[in-house]
Amino acid sequence: MVKLRCRRRRSAAAVLMVAAALLVSACGGAGQESDAKAVTATESVHSEPSSLLDPSGHALGVVDDKTPWQYGIVTKFSEEAGRAPDIREYYSNWGTDFDTEGNAFLWDHGQLPMLALVPTDTPLADIAAGEDDDYIRRLADQIAAYDGPLALSFAGEMNGPWNSWGPEHAKAADFVAAWKRVHDTFAEQGVTNVIWVWTPHVIDSGTTAKLRPYYPGDEYVDWVGLIGYYGPLDGTAFSSLFTPTMRSVSDFSDKPVLIAETGVAESDSKAEHIRDLFQGAEKAGVIGVVWYDQRKDWPGSDQLMDWRISSSVESLAAFKVESSRSGFGHSFKDG
Repeated sequence: MVKLRCRRRRSAAAVLMVAAALLVSACGGAGQESDAKAVTATESVHSEPSSLLDPSGHALGVVDDKTPWQYGIVTKFSEEAGRAPDIREYYSNWGTDFDTEGNAFLWDHGQLPMLALVPTDTPLADIAAGEDDDYIRRLADQIAAYDGPLALSFAGEMNGPWNSWGPEHAKAADFVAAWKRVHDTFAEQGVTNVIWVWTPHVIDSGTTAKLRPYYPGDEYVDWVGLIGYYGPLDGTAFSSLFTPTMRSVSDFSDKPVLIAETGVAESDSKAEHIRDLFQGAEKAGVIGVVWYDQRKDWPGSDQLMDWRISSSVESLAAFKVESSRSGFGHSFKDG
C-alpha cells in the first residue's frame, strides 16, 4: 500500500540523541512527531531466527510508514487493542541504511521488527545484474550487526500493476533474480538473523498475474506473507480475499503463512468484517495478522479510507474481542 520516496539516513551521533530522548521526525515533510517518553535502551538478547521459523502461536502485528524509533504507533495500538503487538512492520526505501539501534529498540521491547524493503524507482533488472551490490553488502553488514532477528520483505506486492516493480514494469524473472541476488549476497556476508518473507498481494481482479513465476523457491523463503484489505475494491470475506491465494500458493509451497498487511475499511459492516478476518485466519492456521492502523488514500484514487481499529466504538470492540478469542497474541521471544 505504501510507496516511499524520501530517504532516511542516520548518523551515529543522531542515533544516540534519538535513543536518549526518543525524538523522531516523520518522513516526507509531514511535520515532526515526538514520542515524548524517553526509554532507557537495554542490551539486546540475541535470538537466531531458526527458532521463529515455525511459530507455535498466532502473532498480532501493526504496520505503518514510520521509522522504528517512532514508537507512538506501538503505544497507541497497545492501549487500544488491549495488548502490545508482536510484530512491528515498517517500510524503507531501497538505498536507505538499516537502523540497527532502532530495530534493537523494537526487539528489546517485545516486537519482532519486520522491514518491508521498497525498491521505489530502482529497476529489478539492475538489482539482479549486480549494479547495487555495494548497497546490498552494506545493508547486509548493518543487519548482521543488529543483535536480534529481523523479518525482511523485499519488493512486496510484486504482482501489483500499481507498483513500479510490478508486472507492467518488470518481468517475474527479474523479481526472482533480484530476490536471489539480495538473498545470496546476504548469505555471502554471513547474515544469519533474517527471516525471509515473500509478500505478494492477494489474487483479485486487480492482480491477475500468476504467482508461481514470482516465487523464488523454498530455499529462498521462510514465510509467505499475504497482503490484502477488506475494502470497496477487494474482498469482503476471508474466503474470497485470502483463501484463493492460499490455495494457489499451496500448490508450490508449504511455508508458514503470515497475513503481512491487512485492514478493514470503515463501513457499516466493519465490525462484521473484523470478526470474519480473525475467525478465518484462525481456521486457516496463519501464523499472524499484521494490521495497517492508519487512514490513507486508496491506491490509485483520492478516496480516504479509515483502516484504524478505533475508527468506531463497534470496530474497536470487535477487534479486541475477536483477536483475543481467536488467540492472536504470541511473543516471538518465547519461540
